[in-house]
Amino acid sequence: MDDVSHKRAHLERCPPGSYGRDVALFDLSVALRNGLTKGGKSGDLDEAITILREVLELRPSGHPARPFSLQELALCLLTRYDSRGAVSDVEEAVTFARAALELRPPGHRDRDVSLFDLACNLWRRFQRHARMNDLEEALELHRAALELRPSGHPERSSSLQEVSLCLLNRYDSQGTVADLEEAVTLGHAALELRPPGDPGRAACLYDLACKLCRRFRIHARMSDLEEAIELHRATLELRPPGHPERSTSIQELALCHLIKYDNQGAVADLEEAVTLGRAALELRQPGHAGRAACLYDLALKLWRRFQKLARMNDLEEAIELHRAALELRPSGHPDRSSSLQQLALCLLNRYDSRGAVADLDEGVTLGRAALEICLPGHPGRGLSLYDLACTLRKRFRIYARMRDLEEAIELHRAALELRPSGHPDRSSSLHELALCLADRYDSQGTIADLEKAVALAHAAFELCPPGHPRHPDRAVSLNNLACDLRKRFLKYSRRYDLEDAIELHRAALDLRPSGHHDRSSSLHQLALCLSDRYGSQGAVADLEEAVTFGRAALELRLPGHPDRAVSLYDLACYLRTRFEKRARMYDLEEAIELHRAALELRPSGHPDRSSSLHALSLCLSDRYDSQREVADLKEVVTLGRAALELY
Repeated sequence: MDDVSHKRAHLERCPPGSYGRDVALFDLSVALRNGLTKGGKSGDLDEAITILREVLELRPSGHPARPFSLQELALCLLTRYDSRGAVSDVEEAVTFARAALELRPPGHRDRDVSLFDLACNLWRRFQRHARMNDLEEALELHRAALELRPSGHPERSSSLQEVSLCLLNRYDSQGTVADLEEAVTLGHAALELRPPGDPGRAACLYDLACKLCRRFRIHARMSDLEEAIELHRATLELRPPGHPERSTSIQELALCHLIKYDNQGAVADLEEAVTLGRAALELRQPGHAGRAACLYDLALKLWRRFQKLARMNDLEEAIELHRAALELRPSGHPDRSSSLQQLALCLLNRYDSRGAVADLDEGVTLGRAALEICLPGHPGRGLSLYDLACTLRKRFRIYARMRDLEEAIELHRAALELRPSGHPDRSSSLHELALCLADRYDSQGTIADLEKAVALAHAAFELCPPGHPRHPDRAVSLNNLACDLRKRFLKYSRRYDLEDAIELHRAALDLRPSGHHDRSSSLHQLALCLSDRYGSQGAVADLEEAVTFGRAALELRLPGHPDRAVSLYDLACYLRTRFEKRARMYDLEEAIELHRAALELRPSGHPDRSSSLHALSLCLSDRYDSQREVADLKEVVTLGRAALELY
């Protein structure tokens, strides 16, 4: 006979009104609750709660066992809340736990238990409603329980853990680093009381590892991250295949390796993060409550690997996983906006790689959906505004629809307001808004836009000083400020703008060494500026350097590169200019060859085809002047007519 059956039989021998019925009812309720861990039915918990309410009626105020009944009823209600999420259960659990504590005044032998239980119930309610008064009271009660559980007390470790957890939550809410530091200290103390073999050791290892990882994000001390990885691995050994928390440990260990990759760049850490992410997902089959989070996390890791290795299969799988996660995060789900944003970002990357406009359009649609969820006051609103604005600007550069650019500017301005001085992403917002205003200047010629773009680019640059940990941002800021200054030079012919632009482009090039994905862009832009300076001042050294940098940019833009035509065209122009200076025919011959190659990449309908036709005709005209080949002159006429038809 199992325990529940045994307790039912005993209750049958205690009919209503008989002595000891309250005890028999109480014992049956405990057996029903304990049976849940051994495969009991959810209805057993409902029965236990009903029974305990009857017990309370049999143990009125003043009854010596009333606190136990209140305590057990609170525990059952909290268990049911964890299972079903009914807020009324957690509210009642707090009420009954508080009543139990009132019956155990200072000096009562079980006061520590009631302090601990009420604190746990309040913490659960804090998780639901995020009311800081619940967390503050929970912390105060846990500290009081800890005082009643001195060194050597069997439950001291549990109290240390719970105080530590509350402090971590308060740190997350308020950002006071002292709370995080104390949480780590208490976590270490709790672990010391859980030696190998202790059933609570795995939970202590896991909790401390999570806190150390959080502290690493603040102080960037690698010792914290290394210890967190070591502790997560130790936890994993205590959570073998089949353990209900194994997937959680795998997931957190994967996160630590991803963070380590972000800080040290070792691809082995990224590979390990992906491997662990897959292992966690395998343990969370369809129907598992944590499957959406695993799908999302693995997609992020694959996307990160795509950024590093540019393997399209990683991006394709990331998109597939994000779509699967999105299906599990329907309207109203708290993480739906994150899934929408990340899927949009992946589609934007695929557009950048393959040029399918459908990906770009879907990215805009998903970005709008994410922003609609992130209303004013939502912590993710700034990022949603920023991402949608970037996607709209990219679409503007395809379709040249001014409404896309205008909306992008409006969204970037709104994002900037949410990223005040000191915000880690302020430089990115300044930079992107500057780009949009520069685009509008290119389209409409309004000088105010150019001036504002230069000012914003300066501000972004100042937020990325030398030695700045986000070096990629510094190189981008240098490059874009230089581009805006060149535009202003082209408008006003102010020499100092061009000199500053050249200096900034050289600095950006230093931060983009061989192998850097943006090196060709820096080489190309620097060549343009040097060509401008040659045109303005006539120093042949500038022209020679422009040819050198233009050739280097072209070497990095192999066939298939989206900017190869531009590099072919510009290098051809530099070579023709050098021909005009030195009259070396091989420069002109190469210029003609490069212009023909550029023209092939600018077929009918291409916006720059007329420029290529015109430039090639100029080169052929020069060759006719030098060699008097009639075929060149005939082609000049043909090309000139073709160019004229496009104007």
